[in-house]
This record gives sequence, structure tokens and C-alpha cells, in this order.
Amino acid sequence: MLVVVVFLEAEPGRKEELRDALLRHARICRESEENCHRYDICADPIEGAAFLLYQIYADEAAYLAHRELPHYADFRTITDPWVKSRRVLTYEAVSLSEDI
Repeated sequence: MLVVVVFLEAEPGRKEELRDALLRHARICRESEENCHRYDICADPIEGAAFLLYQIYADEAAYLAHRELPHYADFRTITDPWVKSRRVLTYEAVSLSEDI
């Protein structure tokens, strides 16, 4: 399994729009991508314009396929102007807990 962690910071005044788009995108990914096993969105309680995305894919090929899908391209086209910064990290899962 491949774990993808993304840190996003919204441009000033774009926090709510980015949050709503993230929620829609996560739902679409989970519903339409068989190899997307998890897509969590967290908001920083202190710096409300900062988000952490936690995604789990079957493997690197599934993640690379995700990045080529039309809904990903649409998401990026819409949200890129709202994102002040983005950092993407990938990890190989060693142990995963069961869903809560």
C-alpha cells in the first residue's frame, strides 16, 4: 500500500472554497477509484487555512493513475488558484490499523 500525505495552505479568503472542493474530491475518489482505499481531510485547528490530506492507494501505480483521471484534472484546475502552498509526501505502508 502507498500512503500519500499532502499539506495544503489556502490563499487568504479561499479557505471555505478549498475545504468544500476537497470534500467533494475526496468523495469522488473514494466512490470511483477502486484502488483508493482512504482519503481523509484534516483542518489545522490553529491555522484554519491549512489542511492535511491522508490518502491510501493499493500501490504506486494506483496513485499515478489517480493523477491522470479527469476528476483529478478538474479538481486541480479549480483549486490551484486557491492554494498558497502544497507539499506532497509518499510512504510505503508498513502497518495499517483497521477502520474506526
